[in-house]
Amino acid sequence: MTGLIAFREIVLKVHSRCDLACDHCYVYEHADQSWRARPKVISPEVISHTASRLAEHARDHALPSVTVILHGGEPLLAGTARLRLVCEEFSRALTGTAALDLRIHTNGLQLSTRYLDLFDEFGVRVGISLDGDRAANDRHRRFADGRTSHPLVLAAVALLRSEPYRHLYQGLLCTVDVANDPVAVLDALVELEPPRVDFLLPHATWETPPVRPDDAPDAYARWLLRIFDHWERLGRPVPVRLFESLLSTLRGGPSLTESLGLAPTDLVVVETDGTLEQVDSLKSAFEGAAATGFNVFDHAFDQVAAHPGVRARQLGLAGVSESCRRCPVVRSCGGGLYTHRYRDRNGFDNPSVYCTDLRELVDGVEGRTALRETAPQLSDPAELARSQEELTRILLARLHADLGAEPGWARAWELLAAVEQAGEAGADALDAVLDHPFTRTWVLAALDAAREGRQDGPEAARRLTALAVAAVLRGGLDLPAEVAYRDGEVYLPTLGLLRLGEPGTEGRAALHVTDEGYAVRDGRTEHRFGPAAGDARWQPVRTWSPGPDAAPVALEDLDPYRNCFPRPPRLRLGTGEAEEWRGRLDRAWALLHKAVPEFARAAAAGLTTLTPLAGGPRAGGWGEAGRHGPGALGVPYAAGVRETALALLTGRRRTRLRALTEVADLYALDGEWQHPSPWRERPVPVSRLLADVHERVAVEAYRRATAAPEPGGSDRIHRALDRLSEAAELTTTGKRLVAELRYELKAVDA
Repeated sequence: MTGLIAFREIVLKVHSRCDLACDHCYVYEHADQSWRARPKVISPEVISHTASRLAEHARDHALPSVTVILHGGEPLLAGTARLRLVCEEFSRALTGTAALDLRIHTNGLQLSTRYLDLFDEFGVRVGISLDGDRAANDRHRRFADGRTSHPLVLAAVALLRSEPYRHLYQGLLCTVDVANDPVAVLDALVELEPPRVDFLLPHATWETPPVRPDDAPDAYARWLLRIFDHWERLGRPVPVRLFESLLSTLRGGPSLTESLGLAPTDLVVVETDGTLEQVDSLKSAFEGAAATGFNVFDHAFDQVAAHPGVRARQLGLAGVSESCRRCPVVRSCGGGLYTHRYRDRNGFDNPSVYCTDLRELVDGVEGRTALRETAPQLSDPAELARSQEELTRILLARLHADLGAEPGWARAWELLAAVEQAGEAGADALDAVLDHPFTRTWVLAALDAAREGRQDGPEAARRLTALAVAAVLRGGLDLPAEVAYRDGEVYLPTLGLLRLGEPGTEGRAALHVTDEGYAVRDGRTEHRFGPAAGDARWQPVRTWSPGPDAAPVALEDLDPYRNCFPRPPRLRLGTGEAEEWRGRLDRAWALLHKAVPEFARAAAAGLTTLTPLAGGPRAGGWGEAGRHGPGALGVPYAAGVRETALALLTGRRRTRLRALTEVADLYALDGEWQHPSPWRERPVPVSRLLADVHERVAVEAYRRATAAPEPGGSDRIHRALDRLSEAAELTTTGKRLVAELRYELKAVDA
């Protein structure tokens, strides 16, 4: 069947009874009482058929690994012989097909060395249910005669923590009760040094709502936030899955728990009689809520995966209620656990019965962590530049892994290493050539070619050699610097283009530094070139200064990899054309500083390279961002002063946002969610809406300052910002960026 989401996790009920009488248990105390008619212990036939079905499923879907959780009731009541059979059958069935991750979820009362020796043999990790200190645990987890279970559970945990069993300790599961002291609960759990703690909301529905002291709609959020605050004060001593999931989704990452987030369910339950059911918590909703009508004897797992109830929990955003789809925290809470949405009159098409709690919890965690969770690159241009520099080096190292065996590449790589080791001058020179924006363009193109199987190793080696030689010359280093040229010329990144022969010729030439510049030896002949040499065969990279206090900007019309913009670049400008363009840039920059000085200063930060593009300005006058590092910008050569000013402004806004998205998560990429845009006929993804607003705030400021405002322009930006504020895909950093844009627009409106 197509479109199915494979099951990667199997809950195997090995025993259907329990030795405790917990009054909050969803199996025995809630709506579904089907356990009464099921065998107490799973049979060998059910074990064998389930293992075969799982192996078949893993093979059909090419699953690298599957998880099998031994569950109950209380699974240890099945005894060591039956549990050994389970481990043996599943290990045998999955060998050669998929890695097997075996786990058991127990109350721990029966845990002993004979069980742990078995678990050690098969690598079965153990999770234990414990609700905190003795007062908290005894509130619900008692024997049928009312006796406490707490000392026995602590003894089980102590045994599990001891050698040689410590590596089997998976963690503790704690059901929330707001009557308990949250600080005491966390302290009691932390004292046991669990690898992980899971806090679980008690199963409830709109028909059987959770206990709420004083009818407080956010009682569970306040309790969990007290846990969170104490966890923070303690320095996050143990991982807490609930909090880590929230922090992950707020950064744009995945949910880490079934109870939160929009990730599709990939779990199926096998009862002791071989019945295949949906997630166990559905038993809290109504009799038969978890039923599928399938069993391991007659049906494959794919048939369960196609069941409407299972598919309903795999729809992501489309699977939650209408009010949830409009909620800005839906990526983090996911509408809550599916079971908790149930209401008799309309099934599961509701927000969670814990809706208010979940909203308060997500907002509370975000509010407490926003400052340190916001990417520093957003507010610090220097940090953004450092991150971009690091990204280029990471990509170059990845390319080296592909091409390191190519002889020419290996020689060039050795020269780069020698430059880096040549003291401060060498390190600075290497930084300059690697941070040249079109170095990134070349690396990305080469990586694409390698992935597509069309990599030209010698060509890539020529570019790397040119980078290394340019660094040698820039640093004034006494290192061998030999280049291979093709078609009579070689481009030295950041320096210029050197003609070494007639078009169509190829060869090698040695370069070195002189008092006046540089020299090249070709055979027995040495030619000097560079800034003061006046050699007609040398075309240097020109520069332009955007102001007396600004660093020079390269006017890059030589680099072969500058052809990375949506429109083609101009060929090398003549001397007169270059001077004319410099003058136009001077006047455009002066106009920007007069009209929008704050935006102009921001546009200057990090600008390193301007490339003249063919043709005049496009509609709206936007500048061009290409596939390169963040310091480059393409500007239409034939644009007038006002259009050039607007191109500089919008282009720098566009490149800044692109640079941010490359090193910081502004929004999640796990959904094709669409949003209405005031500027476009059809809804757009959040990335497009954010980019539009990011540019248009600056454009609105510029147009007002130059007495050419767009009618209704500010209103449209406000509407878009309001929509962004409700966008669940935005991360903490993305939300902070939206807040900055709102602040900028407020200044414009004033």
